[in-house]
Amino acid sequence: MKRILITGGAGFIGSHLCKRLLDEGNDVICLDNFFTGSKENIINLLDNNRFELVRHDITKEYFIEVDEIYNLACPASPPHYQYNAIKTIKTSVLGMINMLGLAKRCKARILQASTSEVYGDPLIHPQVESYWGNVNPIGIRSCYDEGKRCAETLMMDYHRQNKTDIRIVRIFNTYGPNMDLNDGRVVSNFIVQALKNEDITIYGDGSQTRSFCYVDDLIDGMIKMMNNTNGFIGPVNLGNPSERTILDFAKLIIKLTNSSSKIIYKPLPSDDPSKRQPDITLAKKELNFEPKVDIEEGLTKTIEYFKNKLNL
Repeated sequence: MKRILITGGAGFIGSHLCKRLLDEGNDVICLDNFFTGSKENIINLLDNNRFELVRHDITKEYFIEVDEIYNLACPASPPHYQYNAIKTIKTSVLGMINMLGLAKRCKARILQASTSEVYGDPLIHPQVESYWGNVNPIGIRSCYDEGKRCAETLMMDYHRQNKTDIRIVRIFNTYGPNMDLNDGRVVSNFIVQALKNEDITIYGDGSQTRSFCYVDDLIDGMIKMMNNTNGFIGPVNLGNPSERTILDFAKLIIKLTNSSSKIIYKPLPSDDPSKRQPDITLAKKELNFEPKVDIEEGLTKTIEYFKNKLNL
């Protein structure tokens, strides 16, 4: 049994991680300021005597004794992280410094949930970990993109300077139950619009691509990365390399929801990446990681979750 701290533990991915680690017999401390996280996501865990919920913002110091830290705290969808851009970059930078200080003090292993957004609008495809990215440092997405890049820098510097035991994963588009109805990401937007038979909004011409990974597969990869003892610290891409256009994805959602929605087009937001697909060669080699959940199977589960949320 390990004592594990999960920052952002009441969020979409964090709540699934809390449940999985509890199921494996660990003590779990869920830390969240509830800016985007939700108590609904972890309500079923509160009766477990190995689960502890703490309301706290990681831009402030936090002291506890733990064996492992999963740092997931940060708003991850553009509407949320652009709502308070300064707060977003503080969470990635000051929060990372605080969590690394905690890891250093208690000699805990720490995993940083980084993002495919460190690659920006990539000039190579698919994206490999050795690619340094094509990121606009002064754009509307910079608070998130550059914040996460700086967090990776801090992880590596603490590792080199203080021998802190680190792991870095770069998470690509992930979907599944516990997503916020209004988080502004493509999966939730399309499903909610389709279930309500409203127009499905595509930004741009729909030719931009994304690769969608079901949350259970992502959690498998994160835990494998945290538990690996072969000296591999990352960064490593975690995602599903199955790539599709946004237009094709919208048509698939309409089909699976049996919706009468029509597709409409609006201008593409600034700095929106044209392509996003992980090269997971390194994850396969080092972690034996490979997604197992088919897109239609995963979307069917996710659609059912949203139906319940919408009382349909």
